[in-house]
Amino acid sequence: MSYSTLKLEINEGIAVLKINRPKVMNALNSLVFSELNDALDIIQEDTSLRLLVVTGEGKAFVAGADIAEMSGKNATGGNEFSELGQTTFNRFAELPFPVIAAINGFALGGGCELAMACDIRIASDTAKFGQPEVSLGLIPGYAGTVRLPRYVGLSNALYLLMTGDIIDANEALRIGLVQKVVPVDNFMKEVMALSEKIASKGQIAVQKVKEVTLKGIEIHWSDACQLEAKEFGNLFGNGESDEGMKAFLEKRKPNW
Repeated sequence: MSYSTLKLEINEGIAVLKINRPKVMNALNSLVFSELNDALDIIQEDTSLRLLVVTGEGKAFVAGADIAEMSGKNATGGNEFSELGQTTFNRFAELPFPVIAAINGFALGGGCELAMACDIRIASDTAKFGQPEVSLGLIPGYAGTVRLPRYVGLSNALYLLMTGDIIDANEALRIGLVQKVVPVDNFMKEVMALSEKIASKGQIAVQKVKEVTLKGIEIHWSDACQLEAKEFGNLFGNGESDEGMKAFLEKRKPNW
């Protein structure tokens, strides 16, 4: 788990993956994507994991894609760089367990898109968000036009995408882009406390919540309700639910 652009630590079922290019505000280039995919291979193969935290080193979460690398590309190269980012970020979204974006600073362009590929977004009160690609004569390339309107609504998304404005953490909270804002001095402590809280719940149940919810928003209402009922029923008698309900009735913490 030795990388030149990342740090990966795994402890008691929680993985912390940190983008580590602080001199360039953790900008995303081909090497970062290569190492992210290698780290994701390790994360996917670790059956002990219950949750992943993604964050950045220094003052930025990720300040965007590496403009120095992008500037020399033609249409084909740009398309390939976009597809590389989309494929990589989709892997975060498709992990079976929860993924928390711990947004410690600037989350711009590709950084905002990486945060949106995570399930939950927690921001420090110094964090900044935006999709400023139009200022470069570009549009988002890592599914920003796809995820942003799903999270903040069409008009809020178009406003941010068309103006390229950068917003602070409280505005991101107001429009629903993040779920919680935490003072920077206690930031990672709060993130890890939330991570441990989620990790303390029924592991199968938490994974099913993610699976059923993500599937449910993409299908018809009645089909989504049927899916929920089916998976609700499938959890009975699996050991975990037996222990969870027994612990509740006995007024104790479950022994998963």
